[in-house]
Amino acid sequence: MRLLVSVASRAEALAALAGGADIVDAKDPRAGALGAVSLDTLKEIHLAVGGQRPVTAAIGDASDEVAIERLSFEFASLGTLFVKVGFAGISSIERVAALIAAARRGTESAGRGQSGVVAVGYADDPAGVSPAALAAIAARAGAQGILLDTTNKRGPGLAVLIDAATLAAWVARAHDHGLFVALAGRLTADDLPFAVDAGADIAGVRGAACEGGRDGPVSADRVRMLRAWCGGPQPRSAAFNASTRSAGTMHEVTPSGTARAK
Repeated sequence: MRLLVSVASRAEALAALAGGADIVDAKDPRAGALGAVSLDTLKEIHLAVGGQRPVTAAIGDASDEVAIERLSFEFASLGTLFVKVGFAGISSIERVAALIAAARRGTESAGRGQSGVVAVGYADDPAGVSPAALAAIAARAGAQGILLDTTNKRGPGLAVLIDAATLAAWVARAHDHGLFVALAGRLTADDLPFAVDAGADIAGVRGAACEGGRDGPVSADRVRMLRAWCGGPQPRSAAFNASTRSAGTMHEVTPSGTARAK
Protein backbone atom coordinates (compact mmCIF):
# COMPACT_ATOMS: atom_id res chain seq x y z
CA MET A 1 0.00 0.00 0.00
CA ARG A 2 1.21 3.49 -0.86
CA LEU A 3 1.31 6.38 1.60
CA LEU A 4 -0.12 9.74 0.54
CA VAL A 5 0.76 12.72 2.73
CA SER A 6 -1.20 15.96 2.41
CA VAL A 7 0.96 19.08 2.56
CA ALA A 8 0.18 22.79 2.59
CA SER A 9 3.55 24.31 1.70
CA ARG A 10 6.96 23.82 0.13
CA ALA A 11 8.49 23.08 3.54
CA GLU A 12 5.92 20.39 4.26
CA ALA A 13 6.45 18.84 0.83
CA LEU A 14 10.16 18.55 1.58
CA ALA A 15 9.38 16.93 4.96
CA ALA A 16 7.04 14.44 3.29
CA LEU A 17 9.73 13.56 0.77
CA ALA A 18 12.35 13.17 3.48
CA GLY A 19 10.07 10.80 5.36
CA GLY A 20 9.48 8.61 2.32
CA ALA A 21 5.94 9.50 1.29
CA ASP A 22 4.95 7.77 -1.94
CA ILE A 23 2.57 10.53 -3.04
CA VAL A 24 2.67 14.22 -2.11
CA ASP A 25 -0.81 15.72 -1.96
CA ALA A 26 -1.44 19.47 -1.99
CA LYS A 27 -4.19 20.47 0.44
CA ASP A 28 -5.06 23.36 2.75
CA PRO A 29 -6.20 21.74 6.04
CA ARG A 30 -7.62 25.04 7.27
CA ALA A 31 -10.20 24.98 4.46
CA GLY A 32 -11.91 21.69 5.24
CA ALA A 33 -11.53 18.08 4.19
CA LEU A 34 -10.65 18.98 0.60
CA GLY A 35 -9.37 22.54 0.94
CA ALA A 36 -7.50 23.68 -2.16
CA VAL A 37 -4.15 25.43 -1.90
CA SER A 38 -3.50 28.50 -4.05
CA LEU A 39 -2.00 28.00 -7.49
CA ASP A 40 1.17 29.76 -6.30
CA THR A 41 1.48 27.32 -3.41
CA LEU A 42 0.86 24.39 -5.76
CA LYS A 43 3.69 25.61 -7.99
CA GLU A 44 6.01 25.75 -4.97
CA ILE A 45 5.04 22.22 -3.97
CA HIS A 46 5.72 20.93 -7.47
CA LEU A 47 9.12 22.64 -7.48
CA ALA A 48 9.98 21.16 -4.09
CA VAL A 49 9.01 17.65 -5.19
CA GLY A 50 10.92 18.07 -8.44
CA GLY A 51 9.37 15.00 -10.07
CA GLN A 52 10.62 12.65 -7.34
CA ARG A 53 7.06 11.65 -6.46
CA PRO A 54 3.62 12.04 -8.00
CA VAL A 55 1.79 15.19 -6.88
CA THR A 56 -1.97 15.13 -6.36
CA ALA A 57 -4.22 17.92 -5.14
CA ALA A 58 -7.54 18.48 -3.40
CA ILE A 59 -9.73 21.00 -5.18
CA GLY A 60 -12.76 21.07 -2.89
CA ASP A 61 -16.38 19.94 -2.96
CA ALA A 62 -17.93 20.65 -6.34
CA SER A 63 -21.28 22.35 -6.80
CA ASP A 64 -20.95 24.06 -10.18
CA GLU A 65 -19.83 22.35 -13.38
CA VAL A 66 -18.20 25.39 -14.94
CA ALA A 67 -16.26 26.22 -11.76
CA ILE A 68 -14.99 22.68 -11.16
CA GLU A 69 -13.97 22.26 -14.81
CA ARG A 70 -11.97 25.49 -14.64
CA LEU A 71 -10.32 24.57 -11.33
CA SER A 72 -9.45 21.09 -12.61
CA PHE A 73 -7.92 22.65 -15.70
CA GLU A 74 -5.82 25.08 -13.66
CA PHE A 75 -4.48 22.41 -11.30
CA ALA A 76 -3.83 19.88 -14.06
CA SER A 77 -2.02 22.52 -16.12
CA LEU A 78 0.68 22.64 -13.44
CA GLY A 79 1.42 18.93 -13.77
CA THR A 80 -0.82 17.51 -11.03
CA LEU A 81 -1.35 13.80 -11.61
CA PHE A 82 -4.80 13.58 -10.00
CA VAL A 83 -7.27 16.15 -8.68
CA LYS A 84 -9.51 15.06 -5.80
CA VAL A 85 -13.11 16.26 -6.02
CA GLY A 86 -15.84 15.86 -3.40
CA PHE A 87 -19.63 16.22 -3.50
CA ALA A 88 -20.65 16.96 0.09
CA GLY A 89 -24.38 17.26 0.56
CA ILE A 90 -25.29 16.21 -3.00
CA SER A 91 -27.54 13.15 -3.13
CA SER A 92 -28.43 13.23 -6.84
CA ILE A 93 -26.60 10.53 -8.79
CA GLU A 94 -27.03 12.48 -12.02
CA ARG A 95 -25.64 15.66 -10.46
CA VAL A 96 -22.57 13.91 -9.07
CA ALA A 97 -21.94 12.23 -12.43
CA ALA A 98 -22.16 15.59 -14.21
CA LEU A 99 -19.69 17.19 -11.80
CA ILE A 100 -17.19 14.33 -12.18
CA ALA A 101 -17.50 14.58 -15.96
CA ALA A 102 -16.87 18.33 -15.78
CA ALA A 103 -13.74 17.79 -13.69
CA ARG A 104 -12.59 15.16 -16.17
CA ARG A 105 -13.05 17.60 -19.06
CA GLY A 106 -10.85 20.08 -17.23
CA THR A 107 -8.02 17.62 -16.61
CA GLU A 108 -8.17 16.28 -20.15
CA SER A 109 -8.08 19.76 -21.67
CA ALA A 110 -5.08 20.78 -19.57
CA GLY A 111 -3.11 17.60 -19.28
CA ARG A 112 -3.71 15.96 -22.65
CA GLY A 113 -4.14 12.66 -20.89
CA GLN A 114 -1.50 13.40 -18.26
CA SER A 115 -3.93 14.09 -15.41
CA GLY A 116 -7.05 12.45 -14.00
CA VAL A 117 -9.83 12.66 -11.43
CA VAL A 118 -10.34 11.00 -8.05
CA ALA A 119 -13.95 11.10 -6.84
CA VAL A 120 -14.26 11.57 -3.09
CA GLY A 121 -17.02 10.08 -0.97
CA TYR A 122 -17.59 10.68 2.73
CA ALA A 123 -18.38 8.03 5.31
CA ASP A 124 -20.00 10.67 7.55
CA ASP A 125 -22.17 12.60 5.07
CA PRO A 126 -25.70 11.17 5.23
CA ALA A 127 -26.97 14.00 3.01
CA GLY A 128 -24.63 13.08 0.17
CA VAL A 129 -24.54 10.24 -2.33
CA SER A 130 -23.60 7.02 -0.57
CA PRO A 131 -20.07 5.62 -0.92
CA ALA A 132 -21.68 2.38 -2.12
CA ALA A 133 -23.24 4.20 -5.08
CA LEU A 134 -20.28 6.47 -5.79
CA ALA A 135 -17.98 3.78 -7.24
CA ALA A 136 -20.32 2.99 -10.13
CA ILE A 137 -21.01 6.70 -10.71
CA ALA A 138 -17.30 7.57 -10.70
CA ALA A 139 -16.37 4.82 -13.13
CA ARG A 140 -19.18 5.71 -15.52
CA ALA A 141 -18.29 9.43 -15.44
CA GLY A 142 -14.61 8.85 -16.20
CA ALA A 143 -12.82 9.06 -12.84
CA GLN A 144 -9.69 6.96 -12.42
CA GLY A 145 -9.87 6.51 -8.66
CA ILE A 146 -12.08 6.86 -5.62
CA LEU A 147 -11.29 8.09 -2.12
CA LEU A 148 -13.32 7.32 0.98
CA ASP A 149 -12.79 10.08 3.54
CA THR A 150 -14.54 11.92 6.36
CA THR A 151 -15.82 15.46 6.06
CA ASN A 152 -15.73 16.23 9.81
CA LYS A 153 -12.07 16.31 10.83
CA ARG A 154 -13.00 16.73 14.51
CA GLY A 155 -15.37 13.77 14.52
CA PRO A 156 -14.91 9.98 14.37
CA GLY A 157 -12.35 8.59 11.97
CA LEU A 158 -12.97 6.14 9.14
CA ALA A 159 -11.94 3.14 11.22
CA VAL A 160 -14.72 3.98 13.72
CA LEU A 161 -17.38 4.70 11.11
CA ILE A 162 -17.09 1.53 9.04
CA ASP A 163 -16.31 -2.05 9.99
CA ALA A 164 -13.53 -4.07 8.38
CA ALA A 165 -15.73 -6.49 6.43
CA THR A 166 -17.93 -3.74 4.98
CA LEU A 167 -14.89 -1.70 3.97
CA ALA A 168 -13.15 -4.66 2.30
CA ALA A 169 -16.30 -5.41 0.30
CA TRP A 170 -16.56 -1.76 -0.77
CA VAL A 171 -12.91 -1.70 -1.88
CA ALA A 172 -13.41 -4.91 -3.87
CA ARG A 173 -16.45 -3.45 -5.66
CA ALA A 174 -14.53 -0.29 -6.53
CA HIS A 175 -11.71 -2.41 -7.97
CA ASP A 176 -14.28 -4.37 -9.96
CA HIS A 177 -15.32 -1.05 -11.52
CA GLY A 178 -11.71 -0.48 -12.61
CA LEU A 179 -10.96 2.21 -10.04
CA PHE A 180 -8.00 2.46 -7.71
CA VAL A 181 -8.95 3.02 -4.08
CA ALA A 182 -7.61 5.45 -1.49
CA LEU A 183 -8.70 5.57 2.14
CA ALA A 184 -8.41 8.54 4.49
CA GLY A 185 -10.39 10.09 7.31
CA ARG A 186 -8.37 10.73 10.46
CA LEU A 187 -6.29 7.60 9.93
CA THR A 188 -3.66 6.98 12.60
CA ALA A 189 -0.64 4.69 12.51
CA ASP A 190 -2.75 2.06 14.28
CA ASP A 191 -5.37 2.30 11.53
CA LEU A 192 -2.98 1.56 8.65
CA PRO A 193 -3.19 -2.25 9.01
CA PHE A 194 -6.98 -1.77 8.78
CA ALA A 195 -6.48 -0.05 5.41
CA VAL A 196 -3.99 -2.66 4.22
CA ASP A 197 -6.33 -5.51 5.14
CA ALA A 198 -9.19 -3.81 3.28
CA GLY A 199 -7.15 -3.98 0.06
CA ALA A 200 -6.68 -0.24 -0.42
CA ASP A 201 -4.10 0.96 -2.92
CA ILE A 202 -3.37 4.18 -1.01
CA ALA A 203 -3.71 5.44 2.56
CA GLY A 204 -3.98 9.21 2.88
CA VAL A 205 -2.93 11.04 6.03
CA ARG A 206 -2.62 14.58 7.31
CA GLY A 207 -2.98 14.82 11.08
CA ALA A 208 -1.03 11.62 11.77
CA ALA A 209 1.91 13.05 9.82
CA CYS A 210 1.95 16.37 11.68
CA GLU A 211 3.35 17.64 14.95
CA GLY A 212 0.37 18.67 17.07
CA GLY A 213 -2.37 17.44 14.75
CA ARG A 214 -3.58 18.40 11.27
CA ASP A 215 -2.98 22.13 11.76
CA GLY A 216 0.67 21.58 12.74
CA PRO A 217 3.64 21.08 10.40
CA VAL A 218 4.34 17.80 8.64
CA SER A 219 7.13 15.87 10.36
CA ALA A 220 9.59 13.74 8.38
CA ASP A 221 9.95 11.42 11.37
CA ARG A 222 6.21 10.87 11.60
CA VAL A 223 5.96 10.25 7.86
CA ARG A 224 8.80 7.72 8.13
CA MET A 225 6.96 5.86 10.89
CA LEU A 226 3.72 5.82 8.91
CA ARG A 227 5.47 4.61 5.79
CA ALA A 228 6.89 1.67 7.74
CA TRP A 229 3.37 0.69 8.82
CA CYS A 230 2.31 0.56 5.15
CA GLY A 231 4.85 -2.18 4.47
CA GLY A 232 7.58 -2.54 1.89
CA PRO A 233 7.25 -2.01 -1.86
CA GLN A 234 4.49 -4.22 -3.21
CA PRO A 235 2.96 -4.70 -6.66
CA ARG A 236 0.15 -2.24 -7.05
CA SER A 237 -3.33 -3.38 -7.98
CA ALA A 238 -4.28 -3.71 -11.62
CA ALA A 239 -6.71 -0.82 -11.12
CA PHE A 240 -4.01 1.50 -9.81
CA ASN A 241 -1.57 0.53 -12.57
CA ALA A 242 -4.15 1.07 -15.28
CA SER A 243 -5.30 4.38 -13.85
CA THR A 244 -1.85 5.89 -13.48
CA ARG A 245 -0.92 4.79 -16.98
CA SER A 246 -4.06 6.30 -18.47
CA ALA A 247 -3.57 9.55 -16.56
CA GLY A 248 0.02 9.99 -17.64
CA THR A 249 3.45 9.00 -16.41
CA MET A 250 3.39 6.21 -13.88
CA HIS A 251 5.86 6.81 -11.07
CA GLU A 252 7.32 3.67 -9.57
CA VAL A 253 8.79 4.00 -6.10
CA THR A 254 11.87 1.84 -5.77
CA PRO A 255 13.14 0.14 -2.60
CA SER A 256 15.83 2.81 -2.28
CA GLY A 257 13.11 5.47 -1.96
CA THR A 258 13.64 7.15 -5.33
CA ALA A 259 11.06 7.35 -8.08
CA ARG A 260 11.38 6.50 -11.72
CA ALA A 261 8.98 7.15 -14.55
CA LYS A 262 7.74 4.28 -16.68
